[in-house]
Amino acid sequence: MPRPAKCRRVQFASDTVCFKPAGEPICDLQAVILTLDELEALRLADLEGFYQETAARQMQISRQTFGNIIFSAHRKVAEALINHKYLKIEGGVITMKERHFLCSECKHEWNLPYGTGRPGECPTCHSTNIHRHSDDCGWSSRQGCCHGRRHGINILRTKGNAK
Repeated sequence: MPRPAKCRRVQFASDTVCFKPAGEPICDLQAVILTLDELEALRLADLEGFYQETAARQMQISRQTFGNIIFSAHRKVAEALINHKYLKIEGGVITMKERHFLCSECKHEWNLPYGTGRPGECPTCHSTNIHRHSDDCGWSSRQGCCHGRRHGINILRTKGNAK
């Protein structure tokens, strides 16, 4: 009996649930199922350009597991393109990465998934004085510091490269 799959952290969920060849009715095509964790692996590796080790850390899985996921995703996309099938995006053992917000006026806290945009106001008191929670900034040792910057040095890393 195989070990249960570890939950993968995903920070992107597409509103689009399928891609198909143009001009073909979907009822005439076979489906290839691409899971949400495979879509996230494609985004991190192929679109964002992260190395497997960095991408695996973001998804909170091992590098080997990430390699298996990206291999499967590449194979499924190639199968859909070459064999004239439609690609359906669904399922997977995932947890959505969320952003944590705090209202400075009423102290209300709430979460929103990545990719939904910054909220314009607090859902409770409608104040526009809202901020990311200090626990959501990657480090919370200093109050008031946020957005990955510390003493003028950018501590965020993009595309796996130290800057």
